[in-house]
Amino acid sequence: MSIGAVLSEAWELYRRFFSRFVLVAAPVFLVLGLLEAIGDASTDDVSAGLLWALVGTVVGIIGTFWVQGALVEAVRDVRDGRADLEVSEIYDRVRTRLPALIVAGLLAGIGIFFGLILFVVPGLYLLTRWSMIVPVVVLEGRSASESFGRSWEIVRGNAWKVFGLIVITLIGAGIASGLLQALLLFLPTFFSTWLGSALANTIVMPFVATAWTLAYYRLAGEERAGQAVPLVPA
Repeated sequence: MSIGAVLSEAWELYRRFFSRFVLVAAPVFLVLGLLEAIGDASTDDVSAGLLWALVGTVVGIIGTFWVQGALVEAVRDVRDGRADLEVSEIYDRVRTRLPALIVAGLLAGIGIFFGLILFVVPGLYLLTRWSMIVPVVVLEGRSASESFGRSWEIVRGNAWKVFGLIVITLIGAGIASGLLQALLLFLPTFFSTWLGSALANTIVMPFVATAWTLAYYRLAGEERAGQAVPLVPA
């Protein structure tokens, strides 16, 4: 797997279907951003703050994994050069995979978190090995328990390249998100928090999801054929 090739293909797909990715991501991130802003604004009222923290956590978990799965499904839809599915159809297809996405995502998150807190390196190692969990659940229909082993298999032999891709995309996403949120700092705090978060995630996360999903296709293709296969039709 070539990191440069994956990033190049991801950018081309992202640029070509930018409006489609935005339509998929925006509804969920607008809701999550709103909950974040309400939670921040409720810090003076302890009971209200706890209520919104609980609501935000539950909705945030569901929304985050649903939109991740939807973006993976959106990449599958447009890889042939056409956007065949409506946004509602994309979310509907992922809905049945949502329980597996939530369970796998939470377990992976806990493992990676403690790995980072305790020794850093184990956390980065697990992040790399489990980076294909969402594509595996959505594209292969694997269960939460199966997704860990399957992701491990796909990444085997390409761990350093996958790690490099993760570092590049996450650093780039962090920089882009900061710049986009800074554009709305002139707004009142509530709206800058809400719209800044929604704007940054809506613009940035589709590219990250596209790059990681295309990496999955390349790695899975190499696994099957023993050589790289083209990801986006010419």
